[in-house]
Amino acid sequence: MKSSVAALAFAALAAAGCGPPKVRPASFPNPEVPCPAGLLSWNLEVLDQRAEAEASEKMIAAVRDGIQMSFPGCRWAAGPDAPTISVAVHRFAAVFNDRYYDSAAEWTVTARTASGRTITEFDANEQETRPAYSGADEESLNEAFRKALQRTVKGLSQIPRIGSVRPPEETLLSAGRRIPAGRGTDVSP
Repeated sequence: MKSSVAALAFAALAAAGCGPPKVRPASFPNPEVPCPAGLLSWNLEVLDQRAEAEASEKMIAAVRDGIQMSFPGCRWAAGPDAPTISVAVHRFAAVFNDRYYDSAAEWTVTARTASGRTITEFDANEQETRPAYSGADEESLNEAFRKALQRTVKGLSQIPRIGSVRPPEETLLSAGRRIPAGRGTDVSP
Protein backbone atom coordinates (compact mmCIF):
# COMPACT_ATOMS: atom_id res chain seq x y z
CA MET A 1 0.00 0.00 0.00
CA LYS A 2 2.76 2.44 0.96
CA SER A 3 4.67 1.65 -2.21
CA SER A 4 1.65 2.39 -4.43
CA VAL A 5 1.01 5.68 -2.63
CA ALA A 6 4.70 6.58 -2.98
CA ALA A 7 4.62 5.61 -6.66
CA LEU A 8 1.56 7.82 -7.28
CA ALA A 9 3.15 10.72 -5.42
CA PHE A 10 6.35 10.30 -7.45
CA ALA A 11 4.35 10.16 -10.70
CA ALA A 12 2.50 13.36 -9.77
CA LEU A 13 5.74 15.15 -8.91
CA ALA A 14 7.45 13.92 -12.07
CA ALA A 15 4.53 15.08 -14.21
CA ALA A 16 4.45 18.47 -12.49
CA GLY A 17 8.17 18.94 -13.01
CA CYS A 18 7.94 18.45 -16.77
CA GLY A 19 5.84 21.57 -17.35
CA PRO A 20 2.47 21.73 -19.08
CA PRO A 21 1.43 19.01 -21.50
CA LYS A 22 2.06 19.63 -25.18
CA VAL A 23 -0.89 20.26 -27.47
CA ARG A 24 -0.85 18.78 -30.95
CA PRO A 25 -1.91 21.01 -33.86
CA ALA A 26 -5.52 20.58 -34.94
CA SER A 27 -7.75 22.14 -37.57
CA PHE A 28 -11.18 21.53 -39.07
CA PRO A 29 -11.33 23.16 -42.52
CA ASN A 30 -14.67 23.16 -44.33
CA PRO A 31 -14.44 23.66 -48.12
CA GLU A 32 -17.89 25.28 -48.09
CA VAL A 33 -16.77 27.97 -45.60
CA PRO A 34 -13.28 29.24 -46.49
CA CYS A 35 -13.71 32.26 -44.17
CA PRO A 36 -16.44 33.18 -41.63
CA ALA A 37 -19.34 35.36 -42.80
CA GLY A 38 -18.16 35.16 -46.41
CA LEU A 39 -15.52 37.81 -45.79
CA LEU A 40 -11.94 37.71 -47.01
CA SER A 41 -10.16 39.13 -43.97
CA TRP A 42 -10.44 39.13 -40.19
CA ASN A 43 -8.38 40.23 -37.24
CA LEU A 44 -7.82 37.42 -34.76
CA GLU A 45 -6.98 37.98 -31.11
CA VAL A 46 -6.50 35.24 -28.53
CA LEU A 47 -6.48 36.47 -24.94
CA ASP A 48 -5.19 34.43 -22.00
CA GLN A 49 -7.57 35.14 -19.12
CA ARG A 50 -6.62 32.13 -17.00
CA ALA A 51 -5.87 32.59 -13.31
CA GLU A 52 -2.49 30.89 -13.80
CA ALA A 53 -1.14 31.71 -17.24
CA GLU A 54 1.34 28.84 -17.56
CA ALA A 55 2.95 28.51 -21.02
CA SER A 56 0.71 31.30 -22.31
CA GLU A 57 2.53 31.81 -25.63
CA LYS A 58 2.24 28.13 -26.60
CA MET A 59 -1.45 27.97 -25.69
CA ILE A 60 -2.24 31.18 -27.60
CA ALA A 61 -0.32 29.90 -30.64
CA ALA A 62 -2.18 26.55 -30.58
CA VAL A 63 -5.61 28.22 -30.49
CA ARG A 64 -4.68 30.89 -33.08
CA ASP A 65 -3.07 28.38 -35.47
CA GLY A 66 -6.04 26.01 -35.16
CA ILE A 67 -8.50 28.72 -36.15
CA GLN A 68 -6.32 30.08 -38.95
CA MET A 69 -5.71 26.61 -40.44
CA SER A 70 -9.45 25.86 -40.25
CA PHE A 71 -10.23 28.88 -42.44
CA PRO A 72 -7.55 28.84 -45.17
CA GLY A 73 -9.49 31.31 -47.33
CA CYS A 74 -9.06 34.13 -44.79
CA ARG A 75 -6.44 36.82 -44.68
CA TRP A 76 -5.57 37.29 -41.00
CA ALA A 77 -4.25 40.39 -39.20
CA ALA A 78 -6.13 42.59 -41.62
CA GLY A 79 -5.93 45.87 -39.70
CA PRO A 80 -8.30 48.29 -37.97
CA ASP A 81 -10.89 48.37 -40.77
CA ALA A 82 -11.56 44.62 -40.61
CA PRO A 83 -13.90 42.70 -38.31
CA THR A 84 -12.39 40.86 -35.32
CA ILE A 85 -12.69 37.37 -33.92
CA SER A 86 -11.72 37.38 -30.26
CA VAL A 87 -11.09 34.23 -28.20
CA ALA A 88 -10.87 34.75 -24.42
CA VAL A 89 -9.39 31.59 -22.86
CA HIS A 90 -10.65 30.90 -19.32
CA ARG A 91 -9.26 27.39 -18.69
CA PHE A 92 -6.67 25.37 -20.55
CA ALA A 93 -5.00 22.82 -18.32
CA ALA A 94 -4.61 19.22 -17.21
CA VAL A 95 -4.78 18.78 -13.43
CA PHE A 96 -3.88 15.63 -11.49
CA ASN A 97 -6.75 14.77 -9.13
CA ASP A 98 -7.02 11.52 -7.16
CA ARG A 99 -5.50 9.10 -9.71
CA TYR A 100 -7.03 10.94 -12.67
CA TYR A 101 -6.13 13.78 -14.99
CA ASP A 102 -8.94 16.28 -15.43
CA SER A 103 -8.40 18.48 -18.47
CA ALA A 104 -10.37 21.44 -19.74
CA ALA A 105 -10.28 23.76 -22.73
CA GLU A 106 -12.78 26.55 -22.14
CA TRP A 107 -13.08 29.88 -23.92
CA THR A 108 -15.52 32.51 -25.15
CA VAL A 109 -15.58 33.40 -28.85
CA THR A 110 -16.83 36.80 -29.98
CA ALA A 111 -17.03 38.05 -33.58
CA ARG A 112 -17.43 41.80 -34.07
CA THR A 113 -17.77 44.06 -37.09
CA ALA A 114 -15.11 46.69 -37.73
CA SER A 115 -17.40 49.20 -36.02
CA GLY A 116 -17.56 47.02 -32.89
CA ARG A 117 -21.06 45.54 -33.25
CA THR A 118 -21.22 41.96 -31.94
CA ILE A 119 -22.13 39.50 -34.69
CA THR A 120 -22.02 36.39 -32.54
CA GLU A 121 -20.77 35.23 -29.16
CA PHE A 122 -20.62 31.69 -27.82
CA ASP A 123 -18.70 29.48 -25.42
CA ALA A 124 -16.59 26.47 -26.34
CA ASN A 125 -16.23 24.47 -23.12
CA GLU A 126 -14.87 20.94 -23.22
CA GLN A 127 -13.59 18.68 -20.45
CA GLU A 128 -11.90 15.27 -20.50
CA THR A 129 -10.84 12.88 -17.73
CA ARG A 130 -8.32 10.05 -18.00
CA PRO A 131 -6.88 7.64 -15.44
CA ALA A 132 -3.33 8.62 -14.45
CA TYR A 133 -0.87 6.82 -16.70
CA SER A 134 2.10 7.99 -18.69
CA GLY A 135 0.90 10.59 -21.18
CA ALA A 136 -2.65 10.78 -19.83
CA ASP A 137 -2.35 14.50 -19.11
CA GLU A 138 -1.32 15.23 -22.68
CA GLU A 139 -3.92 12.89 -24.15
CA SER A 140 -6.82 14.34 -22.16
CA LEU A 141 -5.82 17.96 -22.80
CA ASN A 142 -5.43 17.29 -26.52
CA GLU A 143 -8.90 15.75 -26.67
CA ALA A 144 -10.48 18.69 -24.79
CA PHE A 145 -8.61 21.15 -27.04
CA ARG A 146 -9.66 19.30 -30.21
CA LYS A 147 -13.34 19.29 -29.19
CA ALA A 148 -13.32 22.98 -28.15
CA LEU A 149 -11.61 23.97 -31.40
CA GLN A 150 -14.11 21.95 -33.43
CA ARG A 151 -16.99 23.68 -31.61
CA THR A 152 -15.33 27.06 -32.28
CA VAL A 153 -14.92 26.41 -36.00
CA LYS A 154 -18.50 25.18 -36.26
CA GLY A 155 -19.79 28.31 -34.50
CA LEU A 156 -17.73 30.64 -36.69
CA SER A 157 -18.79 28.75 -39.83
CA GLN A 158 -22.44 29.45 -39.03
CA ILE A 159 -22.08 33.24 -39.07
CA PRO A 160 -24.37 34.47 -41.85
CA ARG A 161 -22.76 36.20 -44.79
CA ILE A 162 -22.26 39.87 -44.00
CA GLY A 163 -23.58 42.35 -46.55
CA SER A 164 -25.55 39.88 -48.59
CA VAL A 165 -29.10 38.94 -47.79
CA ARG A 166 -30.64 36.33 -50.03
CA PRO A 167 -34.34 35.58 -49.95
CA PRO A 168 -35.27 31.96 -49.29
CA GLU A 169 -35.26 29.70 -52.36
CA GLU A 170 -38.50 29.20 -54.28
CA THR A 171 -40.19 32.33 -52.96
CA LEU A 172 -41.59 35.25 -54.89
CA LEU A 173 -38.68 37.35 -53.66
CA SER A 174 -36.10 34.93 -55.05
CA ALA A 175 -37.85 34.64 -58.40
CA GLY A 176 -38.24 38.42 -58.80
CA ARG A 177 -41.83 37.98 -59.90
CA ARG A 178 -44.36 40.76 -60.03
CA ILE A 179 -47.57 40.17 -58.12
CA PRO A 180 -50.65 41.47 -59.93
CA ALA A 181 -52.12 44.66 -58.45
CA GLY A 182 -54.55 44.11 -55.66
CA ARG A 183 -53.04 40.74 -54.71
CA GLY A 184 -50.10 41.80 -52.62
CA THR A 185 -46.91 43.76 -52.84
CA ASP A 186 -44.88 44.35 -55.96
CA VAL A 187 -41.59 42.50 -55.39
CA SER A 188 -39.99 42.93 -58.79
CA PRO A 189 -36.39 44.11 -58.70
